[in-house]
Amino acid sequence: MGKITSHLRNTLYQVEIQSESGNQIVADEPIELGGGNLGFSPDELVRAALAACTSATLRMYADRKGWDLQDVNLELDFIWDKELSKTTIHRNIHLSGNLDEAQKERLLNIANMCPIHKVYSNPIEIISSLK
Repeated sequence: MGKITSHLRNTLYQVEIQSESGNQIVADEPIELGGGNLGFSPDELVRAALAACTSATLRMYADRKGWDLQDVNLELDFIWDKELSKTTIHRNIHLSGNLDEAQKERLLNIANMCPIHKVYSNPIEIISSLK
């Protein structure tokens, strides 16, 4: 995995993010939190990473199996319980195509095997330093 770099200029909360491969996005806070709502908020980026990874993982698996998966649509909800210090992501997966129930169940299990799901489901250690 390549490095991600970010840069916060003088615009409140607007962060320019770039991948090592040259892709760019803007993150921002919503207007009610003082931002300009010009990009995904940080918690939206967390859910977006899981949505992208899940969708790609399901597509790759179905393609390898030769299954008729037409569309994958996801809805993700983010709930943080401050009292329990627990985060819950509800992921609703909508599959379209000529799939039987066994194939759908298998794809549900495969969704839990996407790399980002594995990262989010295990303890994460973040090591910060100043440069």
